[in-house]
Amino acid sequence: MGDTEDGRQGLTEDQLVDDAVMDTLIRESVSQTIGDNPFSQARVHQWTSNMTDGCLKRLAALNKPFKYVCHFALGQRAGAGLQAASTVRWNDKTDGKMSVKWESQTVLVLATVFWLAV
Repeated sequence: MGDTEDGRQGLTEDQLVDDAVMDTLIRESVSQTIGDNPFSQARVHQWTSNMTDGCLKRLAALNKPFKYVCHFALGQRAGAGLQAASTVRWNDKTDGKMSVKWESQTVLVLATVFWLAV
C-alpha cells in the first residue's frame, strides 16, 4: 500500500485503531486474567502468558491491517515505585502505542501495546 496525501497509507477511518477501544481491550485482558486474585509469585508466569495471549486474540478479532506488539509487566503492589518508558512512531497517522496501568490491592500491571500499519 503506498502512502497517500493524508499520510494514512490508504487506510480508511474504520481501519484505524481507536484509542478508547484499545484501552478497553487491554484492561479486559488484564482484569479477566487476574480478577480479584491476590498476588501470587507462583502464578505470575501463567498470568503474563494469559494476558498476552488474551490481548493478541482480542487484537486479531478487530480484523485491522496492523501488526501488534504486546508487553505486560506484572509485580506485587508493595509500595515500591515503577517507572517505564517506551515509544514508537513510524507514521503518526496510522501507528500508535497505548500504555495502561492496572492495579488491585496486591497486583500492579503495566501493559503496553504497539500497533503498526502493514
